[in-house]
Amino acid sequence: MATPESESFVRTFARGLKIIETMGQGEARQTLADVAAAVDLPRTAVRRFLLTLIELSFVKTDGKHYWLTPKVLRLGLSYLYTLPFWRQSQLALEELGARIGQSCAVSVLDEEDIVYVQRLHTKRILSMSPSLGSRLPAHAVSMGRVLLSGLEDDALDAYLQSAKLKKLTTITVVDRDRLRETVMLARERGYAWVDGELDDSIAGLAVPVRDQDGTIVAAINVSLPAGAYQEDAAVTEFLQPLRQTASQLRSTMVGLR
Repeated sequence: MATPESESFVRTFARGLKIIETMGQGEARQTLADVAAAVDLPRTAVRRFLLTLIELSFVKTDGKHYWLTPKVLRLGLSYLYTLPFWRQSQLALEELGARIGQSCAVSVLDEEDIVYVQRLHTKRILSMSPSLGSRLPAHAVSMGRVLLSGLEDDALDAYLQSAKLKKLTTITVVDRDRLRETVMLARERGYAWVDGELDDSIAGLAVPVRDQDGTIVAAINVSLPAGAYQEDAAVTEFLQPLRQTASQLRSTMVGLR
């Protein structure tokens, strides 16, 4: 694997990607100085990168400000199109949402976060509900616990040693030994229940989505208002529909490599 110190690491390419990523996280329109400060690079270097991105139609400018173009969406959509279950997941979530009357989502694991790759809103629980591409800390949400349970033991150990476990509410699990126990419990049960650890107002029940080899490749969940359901009641009402939807998504991957 290439590292920033290895000969195979293309530093200029990495910097160009960093500029695109950084511009997507800031104001819609930014000056050269804004971008240079955000990526911690000299203005002369950033200007060359921006001119290249303009030539490739990833960035536009009015001479003072720079902004990303819709072409950047191709980069993200390229990833989604590689997910063998993604095209079918929207319909699957719509059917699940109609059946259970609750918001539900599909996510994947990216380092210490989960990333939403599909989302269906039926009830607004949080003031800012997650949408496609939203990221949440894996340790504090049900889909994160399920996805972590799918890691090999060595990978889970590495995560537990290095992850920044932020206490988001008074009951967020940040003790590493206790978090391991909750992940192992999710692995044993085949589901995870998290109540009030990301936000006091939200709870979630999640199950894994497996590929044809049984590897966990995603998670699917139902989001619920905290206090509306205890774990037993949520499991009784929602676990079977979640598992059926996960099985439906798995069936779309049969025969794919």
